[in-house]
Amino acid sequence: MGKIAITGIGVVSPSGIGKRQFWANIKSGRSFIKKITRFDASLYPSHIAGQIDDLEKYSHISERLLKKIDAFSHMALVASELALQDAGIDIKNEDPSLMGIFLGNAIGGWLYAETELRDLYLEGREGVSPYMASAWFPAAPQGQVSIYYGIKGFSKTVVSDRASSLMALGYAKKVLEKDKLNMILSGGMEAPVTPYALLCCNTYGSLSENNQNPNEAYRPFDKERSGFVIGEGAGIVVMESVDRAKKRGASILGLISGYGYSCDGVDRINCSGDGKELARAISMALSDAEANIEEIGYISLDGLAVGLWDDSEIKALEIVFGEYLKNIPVSCPKSMFGNLLGASGALDMIIALLNMEHGLVAPTLNLETPVLKGLNYVAKQAKEYKITKSLIISRGRGGINSVLVIEKHPAL
Repeated sequence: MGKIAITGIGVVSPSGIGKRQFWANIKSGRSFIKKITRFDASLYPSHIAGQIDDLEKYSHISERLLKKIDAFSHMALVASELALQDAGIDIKNEDPSLMGIFLGNAIGGWLYAETELRDLYLEGREGVSPYMASAWFPAAPQGQVSIYYGIKGFSKTVVSDRASSLMALGYAKKVLEKDKLNMILSGGMEAPVTPYALLCCNTYGSLSENNQNPNEAYRPFDKERSGFVIGEGAGIVVMESVDRAKKRGASILGLISGYGYSCDGVDRINCSGDGKELARAISMALSDAEANIEEIGYISLDGLAVGLWDDSEIKALEIVFGEYLKNIPVSCPKSMFGNLLGASGALDMIIALLNMEHGLVAPTLNLETPVLKGLNYVAKQAKEYKITKSLIISRGRGGINSVLVIEKHPAL
Protein backbone atom coordinates (compact mmCIF):
# COMPACT_ATOMS: atom_id res chain seq x y z
CA MET A 1 0.00 0.00 0.00
CA GLY A 2 0.99 3.66 -0.08
CA LYS A 3 3.49 5.34 2.19
CA ILE A 4 2.42 8.52 3.94
CA ALA A 5 4.82 11.35 4.76
CA ILE A 6 5.20 12.90 8.19
CA THR A 7 6.22 16.52 7.74
CA GLY A 8 5.69 18.09 11.16
CA ILE A 9 6.00 17.04 14.80
CA GLY A 10 4.33 18.63 17.83
CA VAL A 11 5.18 17.36 21.33
CA VAL A 12 3.84 18.35 24.74
CA SER A 13 5.28 16.05 27.39
CA PRO A 14 6.81 15.88 30.87
CA SER A 15 10.18 15.50 29.08
CA GLY A 16 9.76 18.76 27.21
CA ILE A 17 7.56 20.86 24.95
CA GLY A 18 8.63 21.05 21.32
CA LYS A 19 10.63 18.33 19.61
CA ARG A 20 14.07 19.85 20.27
CA GLN A 21 13.69 20.08 24.04
CA PHE A 22 11.89 16.74 24.10
CA TRP A 23 14.63 14.94 22.17
CA ALA A 24 17.43 16.54 24.22
CA ASN A 25 15.94 15.09 27.39
CA ILE A 26 14.99 11.74 25.86
CA LYS A 27 18.44 11.03 24.45
CA SER A 28 20.05 11.95 27.78
CA GLY A 29 17.96 9.32 29.56
CA ARG A 30 16.53 11.65 32.22
CA SER A 31 13.54 10.65 34.32
CA PHE A 32 10.68 13.13 34.66
CA ILE A 33 8.50 11.07 36.97
CA LYS A 34 7.91 12.59 40.40
CA LYS A 35 5.38 12.84 43.20
CA ILE A 36 2.17 14.56 42.18
CA THR A 37 2.19 18.14 43.42
CA ARG A 38 -0.89 19.57 41.69
CA PHE A 39 -3.21 18.33 44.44
CA ASP A 40 -2.90 16.19 47.57
CA ALA A 41 -2.60 12.68 46.16
CA SER A 42 -0.93 11.15 49.22
CA LEU A 43 -3.86 8.84 50.03
CA TYR A 44 -3.89 7.23 46.59
CA PRO A 45 -2.12 3.86 46.23
CA SER A 46 -0.01 5.36 43.42
CA HIS A 47 0.63 9.09 43.65
CA ILE A 48 3.47 9.63 41.20
CA ALA A 49 3.28 10.74 37.57
CA GLY A 50 4.91 12.48 34.66
CA GLN A 51 3.58 16.05 34.91
CA ILE A 52 3.74 19.18 32.75
CA ASP A 53 4.26 22.32 34.77
CA ASP A 54 5.05 24.99 32.16
CA LEU A 55 2.44 24.60 29.42
CA GLU A 56 1.33 28.23 29.72
CA LYS A 57 4.80 29.42 28.64
CA TYR A 58 4.29 27.83 25.22
CA SER A 59 0.59 28.48 24.86
CA HIS A 60 -0.91 30.65 22.13
CA ILE A 61 -4.42 30.11 23.50
CA SER A 62 -6.43 33.04 24.86
CA GLU A 63 -7.57 33.12 28.48
CA ARG A 64 -11.14 33.31 27.23
CA LEU A 65 -10.82 30.00 25.40
CA LEU A 66 -8.94 28.32 28.24
CA LYS A 67 -11.96 28.85 30.49
CA LYS A 68 -14.04 26.75 28.09
CA ILE A 69 -11.76 23.74 27.62
CA ASP A 70 -10.08 20.97 29.58
CA ALA A 71 -6.32 20.56 29.86
CA PHE A 72 -6.25 17.74 27.31
CA SER A 73 -7.73 20.05 24.66
CA HIS A 74 -5.21 22.74 25.63
CA MET A 75 -2.37 20.25 25.12
CA ALA A 76 -3.82 19.19 21.76
CA LEU A 77 -4.00 22.80 20.57
CA VAL A 78 -0.40 23.51 21.58
CA ALA A 79 0.88 20.28 19.98
CA SER A 80 -1.10 20.99 16.78
CA GLU A 81 0.38 24.47 16.47
CA LEU A 82 3.90 23.10 17.01
CA ALA A 83 3.31 20.42 14.36
CA LEU A 84 1.99 22.91 11.80
CA GLN A 85 4.91 25.26 12.44
CA ASP A 86 7.36 22.38 12.09
CA ALA A 87 5.72 21.40 8.80
CA GLY A 88 5.84 24.97 7.48
CA ILE A 89 2.09 25.02 6.87
CA ASP A 90 0.02 28.20 6.77
CA ILE A 91 -3.58 27.11 7.32
CA LYS A 92 -4.88 30.15 5.41
CA ASN A 93 -3.39 28.67 2.23
CA GLU A 94 -5.12 25.29 2.65
CA ASP A 95 -8.53 24.07 1.53
CA PRO A 96 -10.28 23.46 4.90
CA SER A 97 -12.56 20.80 3.42
CA LEU A 98 -9.52 18.71 2.46
CA MET A 99 -7.89 18.79 5.91
CA GLY A 100 -8.70 16.26 8.63
CA ILE A 101 -8.04 15.59 12.32
CA PHE A 102 -7.54 12.06 13.67
CA LEU A 103 -6.87 11.99 17.41
CA GLY A 104 -7.01 9.41 20.18
CA ASN A 105 -7.36 9.42 23.96
CA ALA A 106 -8.55 7.03 26.65
CA ILE A 107 -10.36 8.90 29.42
CA GLY A 108 -11.44 12.38 28.27
CA GLY A 109 -11.15 15.68 30.09
CA TRP A 110 -11.71 14.95 33.74
CA LEU A 111 -10.24 18.06 35.37
CA TYR A 112 -13.03 20.15 33.86
CA ALA A 113 -15.66 17.50 34.58
CA GLU A 114 -14.62 17.00 38.21
CA THR A 115 -14.67 20.72 38.92
CA GLU A 116 -18.09 21.27 37.41
CA LEU A 117 -19.64 18.20 39.06
CA ARG A 118 -18.37 19.45 42.40
CA ASP A 119 -20.01 22.82 41.73
CA LEU A 120 -23.23 21.05 40.72
CA TYR A 121 -23.55 19.41 44.13
CA LEU A 122 -22.44 22.50 46.05
CA GLU A 123 -24.34 25.20 44.13
CA GLY A 124 -26.95 23.40 42.07
CA ARG A 125 -27.43 23.67 38.31
CA GLU A 126 -26.67 27.40 38.31
CA GLY A 127 -23.11 26.67 39.41
CA VAL A 128 -22.27 24.53 36.37
CA SER A 129 -20.51 26.07 33.39
CA PRO A 130 -22.45 25.79 30.13
CA TYR A 131 -19.19 24.59 28.57
CA MET A 132 -19.17 21.46 30.72
CA ALA A 133 -21.03 19.50 28.03
CA SER A 134 -18.43 20.28 25.38
CA ALA A 135 -15.25 20.25 27.49
CA TRP A 136 -14.90 16.76 28.96
CA PHE A 137 -15.89 14.26 26.27
CA PRO A 138 -13.17 12.42 24.32
CA ALA A 139 -13.85 14.13 20.98
CA ALA A 140 -13.49 17.63 22.48
CA PRO A 141 -9.83 18.12 21.37
CA GLN A 142 -10.73 17.20 17.80
CA GLY A 143 -13.55 19.73 17.91
CA GLN A 144 -11.41 22.49 19.43
CA VAL A 145 -8.59 22.01 16.89
CA SER A 146 -11.18 22.02 14.11
CA ILE A 147 -12.74 25.26 15.34
CA TYR A 148 -9.42 26.98 16.02
CA TYR A 149 -8.07 26.37 12.51
CA GLY A 150 -11.32 26.15 10.58
CA ILE A 151 -10.65 22.54 9.53
CA LYS A 152 -13.76 21.03 7.94
CA GLY A 153 -12.67 17.73 6.37
CA PHE A 154 -13.40 14.11 7.35
CA SER A 155 -12.14 13.57 10.91
CA LYS A 156 -12.27 10.98 13.70
CA THR A 157 -11.62 10.52 17.41
CA VAL A 158 -10.49 7.05 18.49
CA VAL A 159 -11.12 5.82 22.04
CA SER A 160 -9.40 2.47 22.45
CA ASP A 161 -7.62 2.66 25.81
CA ARG A 162 -3.82 2.91 25.52
CA ALA A 163 -3.91 1.92 21.83
CA SER A 164 -5.99 4.99 20.89
CA SER A 165 -3.44 7.34 19.30
CA LEU A 166 -1.58 4.65 17.35
CA MET A 167 -4.93 3.50 15.97
CA ALA A 168 -5.74 7.11 15.05
CA LEU A 169 -2.44 7.32 13.14
CA GLY A 170 -3.18 4.04 11.35
CA TYR A 171 -6.68 5.22 10.46
CA ALA A 172 -5.27 8.50 9.14
CA LYS A 173 -2.81 6.57 6.96
CA LYS A 174 -5.62 4.58 5.37
CA VAL A 175 -7.71 7.69 4.68
CA LEU A 176 -4.79 9.51 3.03
CA GLU A 177 -4.06 6.45 0.88
CA LYS A 178 -7.54 6.84 -0.61
CA ASP A 179 -6.91 10.51 -1.50
CA LYS A 180 -9.89 11.63 0.56
CA LEU A 181 -7.88 14.46 2.13
CA ASN A 182 -4.77 16.51 1.42
CA MET A 183 -3.47 16.60 4.97
CA ILE A 184 -4.25 15.21 8.42
CA LEU A 185 -3.28 16.27 11.93
CA SER A 186 -3.03 13.00 13.83
CA GLY A 187 -1.91 11.72 17.21
CA GLY A 188 -3.25 11.81 20.75
CA MET A 189 -3.49 13.64 24.06
CA GLU A 190 -4.21 12.69 27.66
CA ALA A 191 -4.53 14.56 30.98
CA PRO A 192 -5.00 11.97 33.74
CA VAL A 193 -3.21 13.82 36.56
CA THR A 194 -6.43 14.92 38.26
CA PRO A 195 -8.12 13.61 41.43
CA TYR A 196 -10.87 11.50 39.83
CA ALA A 197 -8.84 10.41 36.80
CA LEU A 198 -6.02 9.29 39.11
CA LEU A 199 -8.56 7.35 41.17
CA CYS A 200 -9.80 5.60 38.02
CA CYS A 201 -6.24 4.79 36.95
CA ASN A 202 -5.52 3.34 40.39
CA THR A 203 -8.47 0.96 40.08
CA TYR A 204 -6.80 -0.34 36.92
CA GLY A 205 -4.67 -2.50 39.23
CA SER A 206 -1.49 -2.04 37.21
CA LEU A 207 0.05 1.17 38.58
CA SER A 208 3.36 1.10 40.40
CA GLU A 209 3.10 1.95 44.10
CA ASN A 210 6.81 2.64 44.47
CA ASN A 211 6.01 6.18 45.60
CA GLN A 212 9.21 6.63 47.57
CA ASN A 213 11.37 6.25 44.46
CA PRO A 214 9.52 7.95 41.59
CA ASN A 215 12.52 7.92 39.22
CA GLU A 216 12.86 4.16 39.62
CA ALA A 217 9.17 3.19 39.72
CA TYR A 218 8.47 2.53 36.03
CA ARG A 219 10.68 -0.40 35.04
CA PRO A 220 9.23 -2.40 32.12
CA PHE A 221 10.70 -5.87 31.50
CA ASP A 222 12.77 -5.66 34.68
CA LYS A 223 12.78 -8.32 37.41
CA GLU A 224 11.64 -5.68 39.92
CA ARG A 225 8.80 -4.31 37.78
CA SER A 226 5.73 -3.27 39.74
CA GLY A 227 3.42 -1.69 37.16
CA PHE A 228 3.39 1.46 35.06
CA VAL A 229 3.29 5.14 35.98
CA ILE A 230 0.83 7.56 34.36
CA GLY A 231 1.87 10.66 32.46
CA GLU A 232 0.16 13.54 30.69
CA GLY A 233 0.78 15.22 27.36
CA ALA A 234 0.15 15.18 23.63
CA GLY A 235 1.88 14.09 20.46
CA ILE A 236 0.55 15.26 17.10
CA VAL A 237 2.06 15.02 13.62
CA VAL A 238 1.25 16.42 10.19
CA MET A 239 0.60 13.67 7.64
CA GLU A 240 0.29 14.08 3.88
CA SER A 241 1.09 12.25 0.67
CA VAL A 242 4.73 12.07 -0.39
CA ASP A 243 3.91 13.80 -3.68
CA ARG A 244 2.20 16.71 -1.96
CA ALA A 245 5.05 17.09 0.54
CA LYS A 246 7.59 17.19 -2.30
CA LYS A 247 5.56 19.71 -4.30
CA ARG A 248 5.47 22.21 -1.46
CA GLY A 249 9.16 21.63 -0.64
CA ALA A 250 8.51 20.19 2.81
CA SER A 251 11.07 18.27 4.83
CA ILE A 252 9.88 14.68 5.05
CA LEU A 253 10.69 13.53 8.60
CA GLY A 254 9.69 9.93 7.96
CA LEU A 255 7.08 7.71 6.37
CA ILE A 256 4.27 5.66 7.84
CA SER A 257 4.36 2.55 5.68
CA GLY A 258 2.47 -0.17 7.55
CA TYR A 259 -0.38 -0.60 10.02
CA GLY A 260 -1.84 -3.67 11.71
CA TYR A 261 -4.42 -4.28 14.42
CA SER A 262 -6.20 -7.12 16.23
CA CYS A 263 -7.91 -7.98 19.49
CA ASP A 264 -7.17 -10.92 21.76
CA GLY A 265 -10.82 -11.28 22.75
CA VAL A 266 -10.20 -13.28 25.93
CA ASP A 267 -10.93 -10.90 28.80
CA ARG A 268 -12.47 -7.46 29.29
CA ILE A 269 -9.26 -6.18 30.94
CA ASN A 270 -6.35 -8.55 30.42
CA CYS A 271 -4.59 -9.59 27.24
CA SER A 272 -3.97 -13.16 26.15
CA GLY A 273 -0.80 -14.71 27.50
CA ASP A 274 0.14 -16.42 24.25
CA GLY A 275 0.82 -13.27 22.17
CA LYS A 276 -0.74 -14.81 19.06
CA GLU A 277 -3.11 -11.97 18.19
CA LEU A 278 -0.44 -9.34 18.78
CA ALA A 279 1.82 -11.38 16.50
CA ARG A 280 -0.91 -11.29 13.85
CA ALA A 281 -1.13 -7.49 14.12
CA ILE A 282 2.67 -7.24 13.78
CA SER A 283 2.63 -9.47 10.70
CA MET A 284 -0.20 -7.41 9.24
CA ALA A 285 1.79 -4.18 9.70
CA LEU A 286 4.91 -5.72 8.13
CA SER A 287 2.88 -6.98 5.17
CA ASP A 288 1.23 -3.57 4.71
CA ALA A 289 4.71 -2.00 4.71
CA GLU A 290 6.05 -4.68 2.36
CA ALA A 291 8.89 -5.13 4.84
CA ASN A 292 10.63 -8.31 5.91
CA ILE A 293 11.84 -8.92 9.45
CA GLU A 294 15.50 -8.27 8.57
CA GLU A 295 14.65 -4.69 7.57
CA ILE A 296 13.35 -3.70 11.01
CA GLY A 297 16.13 -1.83 12.80
CA TYR A 298 14.29 -0.86 16.00
CA ILE A 299 11.23 -1.99 17.99
CA SER A 300 9.42 0.40 20.33
CA LEU A 301 7.87 -1.75 23.07
CA ASP A 302 4.52 -1.10 24.74
CA GLY A 303 6.09 -2.00 28.09
CA LEU A 304 3.32 -1.96 30.69
CA ALA A 305 5.70 -3.29 33.37
CA VAL A 306 3.17 -6.00 34.26
CA GLY A 307 4.18 -9.64 33.90
CA LEU A 308 1.32 -10.84 31.69
CA TRP A 309 1.59 -7.87 29.33
CA ASP A 310 5.39 -7.67 29.06
CA ASP A 311 5.82 -11.42 28.68
CA SER A 312 3.11 -11.82 26.04
CA GLU A 313 4.56 -8.87 24.10
CA ILE A 314 7.92 -10.62 23.86
CA LYS A 315 6.20 -13.91 22.96
CA ALA A 316 4.49 -12.14 20.04
CA LEU A 317 7.80 -10.75 18.82
CA GLU A 318 9.40 -14.19 19.07
CA ILE A 319 6.57 -15.68 17.00
CA VAL A 320 7.16 -13.14 14.21
CA PHE A 321 10.92 -12.56 14.33
CA GLY A 322 12.20 -15.87 15.67
CA GLU A 323 15.93 -16.01 16.30
CA TYR A 324 16.42 -12.75 14.41
CA LEU A 325 14.79 -10.85 17.29
CA LYS A 326 18.02 -10.84 19.29
CA ASN A 327 19.63 -8.65 16.59
CA ILE A 328 17.09 -5.83 16.81
CA PRO A 329 17.50 -3.08 19.44
CA VAL A 330 14.35 -2.76 21.55
CA SER A 331 13.40 -0.17 24.16
CA CYS A 332 10.55 1.47 26.03
CA PRO A 333 11.42 5.19 26.33
CA LYS A 334 8.13 6.08 28.02
CA SER A 335 9.76 4.78 31.22
CA MET A 336 11.32 8.28 31.40
CA PHE A 337 8.12 10.31 31.48
CA GLY A 338 5.23 7.94 32.15
CA ASN A 339 2.61 6.10 30.17
CA LEU A 340 0.42 8.68 28.49
CA LEU A 341 -2.41 6.15 28.13
CA GLY A 342 -4.30 7.02 24.94
CA ALA A 343 -1.50 9.34 23.79
CA SER A 344 1.32 6.88 24.48
CA GLY A 345 1.52 5.40 20.96
CA ALA A 346 1.88 8.81 19.31
CA LEU A 347 4.79 9.72 21.61
CA ASP A 348 6.38 6.34 20.95
CA MET A 349 6.17 6.94 17.21
CA ILE A 350 7.64 10.42 17.51
CA ILE A 351 10.57 9.05 19.51
CA ALA A 352 11.09 6.36 16.87
CA LEU A 353 11.19 9.07 14.18
CA LEU A 354 13.77 11.04 16.16
CA ASN A 355 15.78 7.84 16.73
CA MET A 356 16.05 7.36 12.96
CA GLU A 357 16.89 11.01 12.33
CA HIS A 358 19.72 11.13 14.88
CA GLY A 359 21.05 7.58 14.58
CA LEU A 360 20.38 6.89 18.27
CA VAL A 361 18.03 4.55 20.12
CA ALA A 362 16.44 6.11 23.19
CA PRO A 363 16.77 3.86 26.23
CA THR A 364 14.54 2.08 28.72
CA LEU A 365 15.17 3.45 32.20
CA ASN A 366 15.46 1.21 35.26
CA LEU A 367 16.08 -1.96 33.27
CA GLU A 368 18.66 -3.56 35.55
CA THR A 369 17.86 -7.28 35.30
CA PRO A 370 15.61 -8.27 32.38
CA VAL A 371 13.06 -10.94 33.25
CA LEU A 372 13.23 -12.25 29.69
CA LYS A 373 16.83 -12.48 28.60
CA GLY A 374 18.38 -12.82 25.17
CA LEU A 375 16.99 -9.62 23.65
CA ASN A 376 18.96 -6.59 22.51
CA TYR A 377 17.59 -4.24 25.17
CA VAL A 378 18.81 -0.64 25.02
CA ALA A 379 18.88 0.29 28.70
CA LYS A 380 19.96 3.24 30.86
CA GLN A 381 21.52 5.29 28.05
CA ALA A 382 21.02 5.86 24.34
CA LYS A 383 23.05 3.82 21.85
CA GLU A 384 24.06 4.59 18.29
CA TYR A 385 22.29 2.61 15.57
CA LYS A 386 21.58 3.36 11.93
CA ILE A 387 17.89 2.66 11.49
CA THR A 388 15.81 2.82 8.32
CA LYS A 389 12.65 1.03 9.52
CA SER A 390 11.03 0.82 12.95
CA LEU A 391 8.13 -1.07 14.50
CA ILE A 392 5.93 0.56 17.18
CA ILE A 393 3.62 -1.50 19.41
CA SER A 394 0.72 -0.05 21.39
CA ARG A 395 -1.80 -2.15 23.34
CA GLY A 396 -4.95 -1.51 25.34
CA ARG A 397 -7.18 -3.18 27.89
CA GLY A 398 -8.97 -6.26 26.68
CA GLY A 399 -6.04 -7.17 24.48
CA ILE A 400 -6.37 -4.44 21.85
CA ASN A 401 -3.31 -4.55 19.60
CA SER A 402 -2.13 -1.75 17.34
CA VAL A 403 1.15 -1.80 15.39
CA LEU A 404 2.78 0.74 13.08
CA VAL A 405 5.78 0.51 10.77
CA ILE A 406 7.63 3.74 10.01
CA GLU A 407 10.69 4.31 7.87
CA LYS A 408 13.15 6.91 6.69
CA HIS A 409 12.44 8.69 3.45
CA PRO A 410 15.07 7.60 0.89
CA ALA A 411 16.33 11.19 0.64
CA LEU A 412 17.17 11.30 4.35
